[in-house]
Amino acid sequence: IVIVFTLNIYTMADSAGLQFVSSYAFEAMQKVDVASLAALSDPELRLLLPCLVRMALCAPADQSQSWAQDKKLILRLLSGVEAVNSIVALLSVDFHALEQDARKEQQLRHKAGGSNGESILVSQLQHGLTLEFEHSDPLRRLRLTLSELLSIMNKVADSNGEFFLKSSELFESHVYLDEVADVLCILQAELPSLLPIVDVAEALLHVRNGDWFLCLLVANVPDSFNEVCRGLIKNGERQDEESVGGRRRTEALRQLCQMNPSQALNIRAMVVEECHLPGLGVALTLDYRPDTPDEAVSPLVSYVSGLLLGTNSKVRTWFSMFIRNGQQRKRESSSVLWQMRRQLLLELVAILPRSRSTHMPNDGDMVEEASAGYSGLREEHVVKASALLRLYCALMGIAGLRPTDEEAEQLLQLMTSRPPATPAGVRFVSLSFCKLLAFPTLVSTPEQEQLMVMWLSWMIKEEEYFESAAGVSASFGEMLLLVAMYFHSNQLSSIIELVCSTLGMKIAIKPSSLSKMKTIFTQEIFTEQVVTAHAVRVAVTNNLSANITGFLPIHCIYQLLRSRAFTKHKVSIKDWIYRQLCETTTPIHTQLIPLIDAYINSILTPASKANPEATNQPITEQEILNVFQCSQGEGSRGGRQRYSITTQLLILYYILSYEENLLASTKQLALMQRKPKSYSAALMDQIPIKYLVTQAQGLQQELGGLHSALLRLLATNYPHLCLVEDWVCEEEVTGTLPLLRRMMLPSNTCRYTQSQLHQAFQKLPSSSPRLMRILEHLTLLSPGDLIPYAEGLTASMALLLEPAVPRRILQTLNKLWMGLNTVMPRRLWVMTVNALQPSAKLLRQQRYTQNDLMVDPLIVLRCDQRVYRCPPLMDIVLHMLNGYLLASKAYLHCHLKETADFERQSQTVSNLGVPGQPDTPEVTREELKNALLSAQDSAAVQILLEVCLPTSEEQQQGASTESLLSLLSDLREVQCLICCLLHQMFIADPNIAKLVHFQGYPQALLPLTVAGIPSIHICLDFIPELLAQPQLEKQIFAIQLLSYLCTQYALPKSLSVARLAISVMGTLLTVLTRAKRFSFFMPILPCLVAFCQAFPPLYDDVAGLLIQVGQVCASDVATKARDIDPLIARLQYLKEKPQGAVASGGGSSKLTLPQRTAEELGGADPDVQLCYCVEATFMDIISSTLHGL
Repeated sequence: IVIVFTLNIYTMADSAGLQFVSSYAFEAMQKVDVASLAALSDPELRLLLPCLVRMALCAPADQSQSWAQDKKLILRLLSGVEAVNSIVALLSVDFHALEQDARKEQQLRHKAGGSNGESILVSQLQHGLTLEFEHSDPLRRLRLTLSELLSIMNKVADSNGEFFLKSSELFESHVYLDEVADVLCILQAELPSLLPIVDVAEALLHVRNGDWFLCLLVANVPDSFNEVCRGLIKNGERQDEESVGGRRRTEALRQLCQMNPSQALNIRAMVVEECHLPGLGVALTLDYRPDTPDEAVSPLVSYVSGLLLGTNSKVRTWFSMFIRNGQQRKRESSSVLWQMRRQLLLELVAILPRSRSTHMPNDGDMVEEASAGYSGLREEHVVKASALLRLYCALMGIAGLRPTDEEAEQLLQLMTSRPPATPAGVRFVSLSFCKLLAFPTLVSTPEQEQLMVMWLSWMIKEEEYFESAAGVSASFGEMLLLVAMYFHSNQLSSIIELVCSTLGMKIAIKPSSLSKMKTIFTQEIFTEQVVTAHAVRVAVTNNLSANITGFLPIHCIYQLLRSRAFTKHKVSIKDWIYRQLCETTTPIHTQLIPLIDAYINSILTPASKANPEATNQPITEQEILNVFQCSQGEGSRGGRQRYSITTQLLILYYILSYEENLLASTKQLALMQRKPKSYSAALMDQIPIKYLVTQAQGLQQELGGLHSALLRLLATNYPHLCLVEDWVCEEEVTGTLPLLRRMMLPSNTCRYTQSQLHQAFQKLPSSSPRLMRILEHLTLLSPGDLIPYAEGLTASMALLLEPAVPRRILQTLNKLWMGLNTVMPRRLWVMTVNALQPSAKLLRQQRYTQNDLMVDPLIVLRCDQRVYRCPPLMDIVLHMLNGYLLASKAYLHCHLKETADFERQSQTVSNLGVPGQPDTPEVTREELKNALLSAQDSAAVQILLEVCLPTSEEQQQGASTESLLSLLSDLREVQCLICCLLHQMFIADPNIAKLVHFQGYPQALLPLTVAGIPSIHICLDFIPELLAQPQLEKQIFAIQLLSYLCTQYALPKSLSVARLAISVMGTLLTVLTRAKRFSFFMPILPCLVAFCQAFPPLYDDVAGLLIQVGQVCASDVATKARDIDPLIARLQYLKEKPQGAVASGGGSSKLTLPQRTAEELGGADPDVQLCYCVEATFMDIISSTLHGL
């Protein structure tokens, strides 16, 4: 780049006419280019003599031959210059003594407080400073100049930043300027510690011709350029245009940069870094002229845009203050701000279409060509025009620039010009439109308003062509529609946000300033009906994703849906939304989910109560099925997937959200006598819900909040697809270990077909090894790849119930089933239930459907009885049962919600005037639903408990085998599986536990349930209520259950309930008849032993109860026969002296009763039997207590 600098008219008057060091000469000095120095003219060479003379006379550090030759050339160059002799004489002075005198003078002035009293350097002057300088020898000249310079430097140090201009005869006389400059340069070079060059530069700003001296000084010490500039900038003012000192400093630095143009941009960077002298930064940019005039964006536009639109708020505030302060002063041609505005205006006019720039400012008038009034903006100017627009927006919106009439006119001409159909052209139109909205004051006359309306009309007409020709998805047409919709709905704050985001800057726009634009938009250009009709015709965005930025058709449709414009004007939007949902990909666009929500709301909620039919149409079932036809998962039949996973997930979200909102709106819909159609169960069965959610789980980053929204909807509407054990199982199926196993699977491994799997099942048990190989291979496949084998695996399950099938095959099948359950649970459950039916049902070809199983979940337990003793298959059955019980709850809740509000509404109409009548059926329906669900759950629990009971064959086998082997049986494993499920059910709903125990179950199962169901301890809460029941059977069951609970959970709460039970038993003893007393106490007396074992403090209460029972029974016996056996006396003795009973028993801790013959017990009176049982209980308590000790 060739850089040319031109001296601006903004120069100091006092240095006008003086010759400055040229950039060529400074570069030669920097590089010590002797050949270039020799080419300089005598006046140019004169300015550099101090440095050249020192260079020739002083001993050099460089002893090379080349420098020796260069030094000879310098000496030859200096030999013909007369002024060299005076400089040589200056260098002959004793500078050490001079420095000592200068320092003494500084100390003297410091003591005198800076007053101009005695001077050590200069004795009393008889003439003026100039005459003294003229008549003095070199030493005295040095002393005069040094004294004057130190005086100025001291005054600068004491000024506290306040600028002053020192009148100095020495620095103002044009006759002696060269000699003074020579002395100054020699002094600074020989006394650098006394005269730091930065301090000297600062002092020179306070004298006339200071910029000339400064440039000369730096030219003779070229290495100090950056140091001097940084020092001047650091000590400079924050706003240089505000003061004389700031302007002098700016001009001095500007002259330095003209002397060394290669460092100008670095000096400008220092200005920005320090946030000082903003005018200098602009001036340096104005001086910069690149050699390529057609550059896309000019340096001035780039620089000012970077300051105002950058991320540094400190820089932005600093420069904005420069703009604001500059406007307050009277317009001056010497002001840097007005020079900047002038240059920007020239650049703006230069790129306008020639017929649009009807007025060239101050450069002559142009002939207006009316016929070409709307010629287009040239393509090479579009980017520059966009940059200029953004810059003027920043200047006006951030820096508070008030445009002149000339600037406003030319800006409007540029904004309403018509660019070519390119992406840059689309961007330019969008920026122009937003600038019109941000600064509507640019349109002030009726002619300008008409021009704007014509341009907006052109935008509407050409939008589609621009989008197709430019090849962009986000065109300005969507922005027009969006703004029109915001104006119609009076969302002015949204328009302001849109404008700020498009322009890329935060601008304070008053909503009141948009009133004129609102009138134009809503009444002249975009009526609401035009907006809706146009929006439907806008093409959808292909492959819509979050990667496509800008304002898209989806933004417009969303706003129109929210304002209910489509339903108000009866415009169907269903097809457009469906097409857009089908044209989506990852990462998901943030506007899609709000669009679906707004669409669903417009389907269910009318735009107004006066017109309840004004709603949008829902997506049809066939259109939904088309999306899932080739999908994998529950409804898959193979084939190629046509729609993206994003489309399928969005359609799934639409269906689930639609159904949920439909249920939530039933009351309002009933009042309006509207009943929108719900999607059929057949459709839902064909959608692979679980598979899609599993896929979404791996795409959470790309799907945004869609995955969590789907999980929320599933938990509400499909709780059976959100089982905790399913999530845990998925971790096992999709975890690291299974992934590594699949990676180890060779690609050329044997592939088994479904027919081979079917044949292996049919030839069981002889084909067990082959079937095992096939199943082991299938375990290496992913759940998605297992889907084709699902039907073959489930259809042959009944064959695995044969006795000779190896256990490993059953366990492998269970593992495969659990894997398939992660991707296609609902269809898998239906197939499994049908496959496990008893053989009689299979012969009748009775096939259950998904709906059948949700209506009656107990169908799952009506399977082949052999399943109850096959733990791997029983695990599957229990999993399905748990799922269908949850599904049934959700199904009945939805069914009740769907029909209740409409039936109640009709009953309200029919029972008008009857108070309280409409609410009765509603309460009854809810109670009936809850009763049905409770009956289902309790029936399932009772059936499962019954399964836990051993059959007669198992009882015989258990009696003949060892106890350890009985614990390893299939029955024991099934009991454990059932207890795990019951534990989960009791935790999920404690009312089930209460209901089941109020119903009761065989006493033989109590040891199993209490030990195997950890959550059964909650029964302690309702046992008192169970004891209060009038039926003896329930009271007996409560006491038996409590005895096991006390043994299992010896807690304070158990102790209190046990005391209550003993009290109840004592009360019942007094009120029961003889027959009921026998039937009540015979089964519960052994429970007292457990109470005493768990809680020894209950011994006295239990002993007292037993004595009471014995007394009552003995008295009844005494009325009929003689008390042969003195029972009461023995019981009293046992209570008072249990140790004595041990002693009489021979010291054995195991007490025994007298042997009774069968005839004595069997034929004895019930009271006699009860007496003997009481005595046996007493002895067991004593025995267990002493055994425990």
